[in-house]
Formats: sequence, C-alpha cells, structure tokens
Amino acid sequence: MKNVLIINGHPNKESYVHALAQSYADGVLTTDATLDTINIGELDFKSNLAYGYSKITPLEPDLVSAIDKIKKADHIVWLFPMWWYGSPAVMKGFIDRTFLPGTAFKYNGKPFPEQLFKGKSARIVVTADTPYWYNKWVMGNPAIKQLKKGTLEFSGVKPVKVSYFGPIKDSTTDSRAKWIQEVYNLGTQLK
Repeated sequence: MKNVLIINGHPNKESYVHALAQSYADGVLTTDATLDTINIGELDFKSNLAYGYSKITPLEPDLVSAIDKIKKADHIVWLFPMWWYGSPAVMKGFIDRTFLPGTAFKYNGKPFPEQLFKGKSARIVVTADTPYWYNKWVMGNPAIKQLKKGTLEFSGVKPVKVSYFGPIKDSTTDSRAKWIQEVYNLGTQLK
C-alpha cells in the first residue's frame, strides 16, 4: 500500500491551490493508499534557518511531525502558487527547516551528498498568472527547477512530475473545473 503525502504551500485556506489539494486528496481516497496532509500555512514554526548549517536550529513540534510524515511518504504531492518566480516565503522556509542534512541528505566526504529520500516519487502542482510558454522559455521554469532539481531530486526523490496551471487570473470557471478534474484524476492514479 502506498503512503501519499499532500503538502499545500499556499498560506490561504480559501485559495484555488487549496481546492486543487482537496481534489487530489479526494482522488486518493478512491484508492487503497493511505493519505496524510500538511498545510504549511497552518504550522507554527519560524521560517528562518537562523544559523544556516553551522549550528542546529531546534525544531518546533509542527516541524518534527512534518519531517515524520515526509519520511513515511512514498509519494509526495506539492501544490503551490508561483509568486515572483518562486514559491511563497512560508513554503521556502518550510523546506529550509525540514530538508536538512541528516534528514534529506547526508554529507559523506564525496562530491555529492548521500540522498536519504531515495525510493520516493513526487508530483509538483503549480499555479501561476504567467502563461506556461513564458514561464518555460523566457523565465526558465525557476520555481519548478528550484523544487524539482534543487530540493527533491537532490534528496533522491525520483521521478518528479509536474502539472502547471495558468494563467489563473484570466481563467474561466470551465478552465478551473477542468484543472480540478485533472488533479482529481492524478489522485485516483496516485501520480
């Protein structure tokens, strides 16, 4: 049985991203997989990695719980809006505080650290007001590259698949309903 973890990086509970996360969860519930969720905006933690990696920043209870959920997950689904070429600040802080040496990777004296999250897969769901072609060809997929390459694959998570929805600001009710259904279908297929 697969353990699925949904991580919602949008701080607003009433956002379209929240609706997408719920739709994915509804899809997972039609399978025999187990499901857990993290709504980053609801967690109580300091988002700043105060000392970098030079000194341990004590983990708040919500982060201890989140790390446990990440470790148990076989498939992790990240949903977030792209803001200023990146993810919301609270999501970046969450990653800084949870994907730590000894948790997500381990320095071992070799050129590349040991990847501690091997065997996990992921799906990234991004919403944006930027058209897909502009994000890809002009901007260079910055938010996706940062999470996919710089965090997940660096930690051993593979494969990492991506769904990009936008522009949101000009989307129709029909477009949004279609995207909700698409995400639900991904949930039913555990992709």
